[in-house]
Amino acid sequence: MDAAAVMAPPRGARPTSPSRPPKAIRSTKPRGLDEDTAAPPAFPNKGKPPSSAAAAAGIGVGASASPLHHHSDVVPMDAAVWAGLPDDLLLEVLARVPPFLLFRLRPVARRWEAILRDPAFLAAHAAVPSHGPCLLTFSRAGIGGGSQTHSPPHCSVLSVPLRARYRLPFAFLPPWDLWLVGSSGGLVCFSGFDGAAFRTIVCNPLTQAWRVLPDMHYNQQRQLVLTVDKTRRSFKLIAAGDVYGDKTLPTEVYDSKENKWLVHQMMPAVNLCSSKMAFCDSRLYLETLSPLGLMMYRVDAGQWEHIPAKFPRSLLDGYLVAGARTRLFLVGRIGLYSTIHSMRIWELDHGRTVWVEVSRMPPRYFRALLRFSAERFECFGQDNLICFTSWNQGKGLLYDVDKKAWSWIAACANQLCNSQVRFYEPRFDTSIC
Repeated sequence: MDAAAVMAPPRGARPTSPSRPPKAIRSTKPRGLDEDTAAPPAFPNKGKPPSSAAAAAGIGVGASASPLHHHSDVVPMDAAVWAGLPDDLLLEVLARVPPFLLFRLRPVARRWEAILRDPAFLAAHAAVPSHGPCLLTFSRAGIGGGSQTHSPPHCSVLSVPLRARYRLPFAFLPPWDLWLVGSSGGLVCFSGFDGAAFRTIVCNPLTQAWRVLPDMHYNQQRQLVLTVDKTRRSFKLIAAGDVYGDKTLPTEVYDSKENKWLVHQMMPAVNLCSSKMAFCDSRLYLETLSPLGLMMYRVDAGQWEHIPAKFPRSLLDGYLVAGARTRLFLVGRIGLYSTIHSMRIWELDHGRTVWVEVSRMPPRYFRALLRFSAERFECFGQDNLICFTSWNQGKGLLYDVDKKAWSWIAACANQLCNSQVRFYEPRFDTSIC
């Protein structure tokens, strides 16, 4: 609706909260981000559709994205109020709407596409708190139709705050054989093969901007870690030292500001415990068996160091998990003679270089997550949240280190089998440049 053609609201009228949707709207389902959670319609009554400004503020659209909550005391808002909002105020409102709901507006009209790229909106969006924890589930695509071209990967995002799952369209990426590397600050990294050539792609799923990174100096399939620097508005990709055939590969770091890979110090000869890595406070950590402890790589200095932090007794397997700021966690199962007893969480005391136990998984959660002693599980973190996923059980468990609270992840069943899962922070303001 054209704002110039709408009569201004009467003086003294007090608009209601923009977070409350009207009672009667006709919901539409734009193309793009599809809601995957089955739920009854949030507004079954038919009526006058909302104005585009109301829809942009989450009225009508926001309700359908939270199918597990229904407000019976909603208050209708005059479309003229929304149409008469100043642009700066409208951008402030939009910046507080969940990013997934804004993404649904992109195909509706060119105006919404322009708003989501407006520097003023991006600045307002960057200033508001994060949407909250989301889980990105990735399933590799196969070769179909007898051809050698790969279909786009299948990705979906589970919004823990909204308790709804959405499919992320990745048709804008090249049809290569890709797998998920990781996610950081709104960006997602994939690597894979374009024929015989190894490629690395970084993209922002919400803006659908993407770029193919230059080839590494030693361009082989390697363990990669993505990290976003919000202060510099840039990102880095770290390829830790690896062994390819009979040749040891040096550490390489890609800087988006320079758009090139830099060869850094080669990692000393060690016996790695696993290929799992954790990145926090500009440092990359790996577990080692010989010498026992951790290998730490300082990205800013480009140097490797050994940390003689001995692992807890009777540790059968362990995952390094990055916490907020300098916090580093170790998560693993404790057992004796192949008998699993419990799942525990330790935090590294950097001053004493020892692991200090901070929590144990309650037995009822442990038995429900892992029914068999040799059952495979994955563990990863974001800030001070730690997520556990079980491939066979199709379950997800979330632990808040600060609140010391355990909770099952809703709408998670049958989505984790044969899939990669990572934390994902939806952001429009993170650039790939």
